[in-house]
Amino acid sequence: MCDQDEINRLLKACINGYTKDIIVTVLNTGMRRQEVLGLKWSDMQGEFIYLTKTKTDEDRQIPINDDLAELFKNIRQRVQLRSEYVFCDKKGRAFSEIKTSFKATLRRAKIKDFRFHDLRHTFSSHFVMRGGTIKELQEILGHKTITMTMRYAHLSQEHKNKAVNLLNGLTSAKEMIVKERRAL
Repeated sequence: MCDQDEINRLLKACINGYTKDIIVTVLNTGMRRQEVLGLKWSDMQGEFIYLTKTKTDEDRQIPINDDLAELFKNIRQRVQLRSEYVFCDKKGRAFSEIKTSFKATLRRAKIKDFRFHDLRHTFSSHFVMRGGTIKELQEILGHKTITMTMRYAHLSQEHKNKAVNLLNGLTSAKEMIVKERRAL
């Protein structure tokens, strides 16, 4: 999982537009590599991406947030809809792989031991840390079980600390004294 600083470095290290666009898409959707690379304009309807070719062979819908809607609008203007694919080369062919550009981007960002699939984990972790539920995440990721989804949501130490601080006052002497006085 990338923290916010690593995400910023990763995006800044992108020297070509399509690599950055693909990374931003995964960070906003949690889509798998092949789902993103095969994404067509016709897969988008309203505020959702409708996937029919998934790893689990089950259709799923992924909401498009405002940042992603703006990105897709910019891509559309840039490529002038010369292809049915969102992410394509100059001849309109879908990218089959982005391994080389992704590795180069990681190198420039000074991020080690990170794979493309880890972007999906990064999406999942930040989704939960920003208030999304595990059930919502399960549906967005297309997992059949909540157990699988739990493997994706890695919480930062800072987030765990904030969560534990929700219990502040539960057992504090000050809180107990106030309660005892009210009971009298």
